[in-house]
Amino acid sequence: MTPRGLAARVVVDRGAFRLDVDVAVPAGETVALMGPSGAGKSTLLAAVAGLERMHEGRIVLGERVLDSAPRPRVHITPAQRRVVLLGQEPRLFPHLTAHANIAFGRRVQGASTAVAAAEADDWLWRVGLDGLGERRPAELSGGQQQRVALARALVTAPDLVLLDEPLTSLDPETSGEIRALVHDQLRATHTTALVATHDAVDAVALASGLVVIEDGRVVQTGAVRDVLSMPATRFVAAVTGLNRVEGKVADGFWHAGGITLPAAGEPAGAAAAVFRPTDVRIRSVVDATWTAALRLAPAAPAPGEWLARVTRLEQTPGGVRVRTADPDVAVDLPADAALGLAAGQPVELAVDPGAVRFVAPA
Repeated sequence: MTPRGLAARVVVDRGAFRLDVDVAVPAGETVALMGPSGAGKSTLLAAVAGLERMHEGRIVLGERVLDSAPRPRVHITPAQRRVVLLGQEPRLFPHLTAHANIAFGRRVQGASTAVAAAEADDWLWRVGLDGLGERRPAELSGGQQQRVALARALVTAPDLVLLDEPLTSLDPETSGEIRALVHDQLRATHTTALVATHDAVDAVALASGLVVIEDGRVVQTGAVRDVLSMPATRFVAAVTGLNRVEGKVADGFWHAGGITLPAAGEPAGAAAAVFRPTDVRIRSVVDATWTAALRLAPAAPAPGEWLARVTRLEQTPGGVRVRTADPDVAVDLPADAALGLAAGQPVELAVDPGAVRFVAPA
């Protein structure tokens, strides 16, 4: 079956919250949807699936108009859309075996018992569960249940698959396995997909494009690599593991609080400095109080050097992340290098200007 692309503008009003976004997914490709909790990701997916009524907009899948509002009013029912929504919970039928769960969708489409059974056998093999078809959901692990749910979604050859953070409830090892499985099966079946996630790893592993939503609107969109390497907001920088500090360029220098960086060639005006936490150097100061540290600090520190205050320490897989203010900057250190640091302590920070990139504000 020829894959069908999605083009949607969705407007949903919920009192103080308004979702107003445009999203497009080319036929046969996967686009990731990212944003903080409450940004509107699940609402968008529900609208595309037909489970949330739009107040305004238009949803087109291939050549079919699935939704249009307010005029002309069109609303294709969820069952007729050929769209599958898979969320954090597999939502398998508890009284049916894994095999029967997968076969169910094809039976609803009118396939014979023999054809549905054969296709369910094939999909059990595709998702690595051959030999487990007679087990009911309660007899399967969480990862195995998600494999069955994915097979049940794809066996019906939908025109569009919507994935709403399906890996969130899984442990890291299992989520990695399911992520690889989703990637392989979406590519093998040339299925068009829109994936909502909090995890940059999902975006990199599954998608070619990335749409970022904050407060109900699109704040950045483009190829995954481009968006993650040039984050337009602090949220994108955070999920990518980068520092993003808002400031201004004037007279060839960028300024933010006590930080000054050379910015030759950058246009004057608002700009954000982006750099890795590993590129920041940190040094304790002799004076333990902020007032004393300020009094002894140089009036004009060298470019890329500034005085900051530790706000908290966070454990990371590779050591410790030191959070500082003002401005908010993260510094990554080996665990032993963080000994003696504590919240409230003044520190001197430095970043090589060559490690900094400047991006326009969102």
